Amino acid sequence: MPAPPPNFAHTPVMADRVVDLLATVAPGTAVDLTVGGGGHAARLLDAHPGLRLIGMDRDPAAVEASARRLARYGDRVVLRHARSDALAAILAEEGRDDVVAVLADLGVSSAQVDQPERGFSYRGDLDGPLDMRMDPSTGPTAADLLNSLDEGELARILRDHGDERFARRIAAAIAAARPVRTTAELAALVGDAIPAPARRRGGHPAKRTFQAIRIAVNDELAVLADTLDQVVDTLVPGGRAVVLSYQSGEDRLVKARFRAAADGGCTCPPGLPCACGAVPVARLLTRGGSTPSAGEQATNPRATSARLRAIEKLAPPGDQRP
Repeated sequence: MPAPPPNFAHTPVMADRVVDLLATVAPGTAVDLTVGGGGHAARLLDAHPGLRLIGMDRDPAAVEASARRLARYGDRVVLRHARSDALAAILAEEGRDDVVAVLADLGVSSAQVDQPERGFSYRGDLDGPLDMRMDPSTGPTAADLLNSLDEGELARILRDHGDERFARRIAAAIAAARPVRTTAELAALVGDAIPAPARRRGGHPAKRTFQAIRIAVNDELAVLADTLDQVVDTLVPGGRAVVLSYQSGEDRLVKARFRAAADGGCTCPPGLPCACGAVPVARLLTRGGSTPSAGEQATNPRATSARLRAIEKLAPPGDQRP
């Protein structure tokens, strides 16, 4: 396991908004599904003395770093090395059935990107092996995928997970250059495959390719879909969930799952009263995806693409609790 940076630290995105949304929940268990360096978790525990926290992360370096940062909260905190879709299993193991708050801050952290040996960065000064695994102890690496997938499947991943216009050209360039072993090699291949005018706009030309490969390596969208279903199921009435996403595929998935919870999966035509018997299980707390302020975006570049969505669990029909 690579040694973590001194504090695995980053500035938590939209922390004030997260704390505000979760401030009204009853005392009970909060779950941070992507605890990272513990930034959001610490803010939440400070603001809400009635919460106990289960912090989860699939990156063992993050769990180690958050253990240091959150040690001062003592037995209010339990940390687990696990993917977010292990939520229900971990709650059962811990004997927790009082989940009043869930937070997920998706994507890759600055601490992960800044470690060349993790293989997340397309920057030339951070050249390293093509790994990209959130959990370095398991699963295929980015190099494994890039050097084994057929060209058509590779193009599909770049298109679906990265919204890459030049997916076919990039996939062909990668296939022709195999084996591709380092982040610098991949970034150069992508740059050469993209037409010169396109390279001069929209940020680094390899950004979308690296994002797409990372998502595929970690099966991020499938894990997220399963996680969101478990979140809705495990919240107690009045409990709230907040999700921060940084990529369009993630945000579409969160939007769809939260909307389905809010309308009960209603199949009736829009604008007409529901006649299909759908029963809402949650209400939306945000209209569209909330975005960081201009000031936060200026001071914290990671916040620029963030979209926040939140729901509150409803009591079942006939439940008379206040």
